[in-house]
Amino acid sequence: MRYTTLGAITLGLILPRCGGRITPPVYDGSRAYTYLQQQTSFGPRVPGTIAASQCLDFMIRHFRTLSQKVDTQSFTFRDPYSSRSIPLVNVIARFQGLEAGTDPILLIAHWDSRPRTDFPTDQARSDEPILGANDGASGVAVLMELANLFSARPPACDIVILLVDGEDWGKSGDLDFYLLGSKHFASRDIRGRYRFGIVVDMIGDKDQQIYREEFSNEYYLPLNNMIWNAARELGIATFHDSVKHTVTDDHLPISAAGVPTVDIIDFDYPYWHTDQDTPDKCSAEALSNVGRVLAEIAYNRNLWPND
Repeated sequence: MRYTTLGAITLGLILPRCGGRITPPVYDGSRAYTYLQQQTSFGPRVPGTIAASQCLDFMIRHFRTLSQKVDTQSFTFRDPYSSRSIPLVNVIARFQGLEAGTDPILLIAHWDSRPRTDFPTDQARSDEPILGANDGASGVAVLMELANLFSARPPACDIVILLVDGEDWGKSGDLDFYLLGSKHFASRDIRGRYRFGIVVDMIGDKDQQIYREEFSNEYYLPLNNMIWNAARELGIATFHDSVKHTVTDDHLPISAAGVPTVDIIDFDYPYWHTDQDTPDKCSAEALSNVGRVLAEIAYNRNLWPND
């Protein structure tokens, strides 16, 4: 993901509904943290590497034990830096909800890690890939634990978990070479197929400080309000109700393709794109904070904006 300036994205959505609260199943932050550790145990999940292949198998096995259907989208990217064709894979897991025959909610995280270190502690390590404990593994871990909840008790409507590849491929300033998996997914005629989407990225920081992201707030305010209202009702103080960062992330191509999508991201992370983005910088509590908010939304239709 990258800082960026505002651009034109389709507007949509208006007011929330009313109704009684449904208590979701208990979200296990410790188990989510174990999923984070398991991902990083393979090493940097750089597209086309053995570590990426091993992590892909790990994630697919997890979702196949829990969801009704797991699909993959395999595609290649012609790397401008090496002139090689890079294999990438998106993972799509579907969970059946109580409200049948309606558009599902899309929950998104990127599972790849960065192939280079932008801010190394030792300049000799600048060409090394990063482990990406927070920037990649944290969002996936949150969604893997949510899958356990959805399997145990159906959410309010169908849920699709989308893990995208190649989000962090580009070099600094080369925005065309980021968000590769979400761009591919967005190119597959997704308009009208999903109710709305939520991206979770870099949310595992021990010192979690989540602010509203500018694109999300500008163009899909009711969706952002839904998230921050849920966090407030749950008493989660690490969600700060003000805008701080403008970020280019996976929510942009999916929104541009016709699915209103917002970004939950903690960009106040000093280890971003460094060789220090390791599991010890993350916590089970941080993962649980975000997982609980998403579970509250998934099980409580009254929180959602009107169609």
